[in-house]
Amino acid sequence: MEFTGKIIAILQPKGGVSKATGNEWKAQEFVIENHDQYPRKMCFEVFGAEKIDKFNIQMGEELTVSFDIDSNQWQDRWFNRIRAWKVERVGAGAPMAPGAPVPPPAPSATPAFTPGDVKDDLPF
Repeated sequence: MEFTGKIIAILQPKGGVSKATGNEWKAQEFVIENHDQYPRKMCFEVFGAEKIDKFNIQMGEELTVSFDIDSNQWQDRWFNRIRAWKVERVGAGAPMAPGAPVPPPAPSATPAFTPGDVKDDLPF
C-alpha cells in the first residue's frame, strides 16, 4: 500500500533491547498528511536505525510511503502498526539511497505527548 503527502510531524526516536534476542532496536514515527479535499493524516513507523538513516525524512517533505499494516495483541487488546518499508521523494522517481544529497535538517514538531510523560508499559 502507498500513501502520498507532506510530513507534518517527526516524533522522537524510541529504542531498547529485545527481550527475545538481546539485540538493540530503534524505531521512529512520522505523521504524513495527504492533499485530498478532506486531508487525512497517517502516523507510520520506520523500524531500524539503518532505515531511519537511509530514509532521512525531514519536516515538510513531500513523500510517497510504501507500508504494511500489522496488529499486535497485548492484554486482550489489539494495536495496529503501520510500518514503512520504502520512502520516495515526490518527483524524485527513485527511493532515497545512501550517499544521496541531504538537505539541512528542519526543526521537528514537538509531539503532544512524549514517552517520559506517562509510564509506557506496552511490550512493543
